[in-house]
Amino acid sequence: MMMYMLFPDAKRKALTFSYDDGVEQDIRLMEIFNKHGLKGTFNLNGEPLQTAEYTWPEGTIHRRVGYKKALESYGGELGRNHEIAIHGYTHPFLDRIPRPIANYEVAKDREALEKLFGRLIRGCAYPMGTFSDMTVEVLRDNDIAYARTTVSTGNFSVPTDWLRMPATCHHNDQRLFDLAETFVSGQPNGWDTPWLFYVWGHAYEFDANNNWDRIESFCEKVGGRDDVWYATNMEIHDYVEAYRALHFSVEGKFVHNPSAIPVWFEYAGVTCCVQPGETKAFR
Repeated sequence: MMMYMLFPDAKRKALTFSYDDGVEQDIRLMEIFNKHGLKGTFNLNGEPLQTAEYTWPEGTIHRRVGYKKALESYGGELGRNHEIAIHGYTHPFLDRIPRPIANYEVAKDREALEKLFGRLIRGCAYPMGTFSDMTVEVLRDNDIAYARTTVSTGNFSVPTDWLRMPATCHHNDQRLFDLAETFVSGQPNGWDTPWLFYVWGHAYEFDANNNWDRIESFCEKVGGRDDVWYATNMEIHDYVEAYRALHFSVEGKFVHNPSAIPVWFEYAGVTCCVQPGETKAFR
């Protein structure tokens, strides 16, 4: 019998975003996401957030936010549906520094962000996208659930290694709108896992390249659709792991969901939903 994971409400497609560095342009990007019902994850460095606010020379494009603006945006109504994740306390190459310092960078960033925003933070994007077996171990030691790399797959595959997690593409990838057309108009086939479209980047790049119209057009095309689950990186992680944690009887007649969220799947052509803590007969 064939079995496939489905996203919440039996959807077969999901979309998420990941944006780095905690810059002022994130505010405009969140406004665009909210307009189209989209969700994203914003990866912040704790050290710059120790400053209340910054004054930048005219023409500066990479403008980090201080804690006042961060609280108003990521921590306020604008960022209510979005996730905050770590990005290294001082934005170092984590794989190029001694393990104790890498551990400090991860733990200190998590501590700073959790104190500032008053929420649990377990996601990460690697600064500069570089990583190693050592950095993976450091993240695992600090209870980080996932870490995004800068690797682009060009497809809609669901991650299998959360601490070496690739994305579909950067927003400047020449394939972006071709992928969007496939995502919107197509459907996973019967032998395929559900589709996850994962876009990453830095919001300041839209100012640097004068192409805000690119992300606005993309969000308009992929947003507001009933057949797509719009989720943060952590929501994707938690849902996939809840599916992978399901327990089945030997003959496949019963299933138990030990997680705290409903899980959907298709089994032998039948769509099933198992509620949190439920044991269910489905054959």
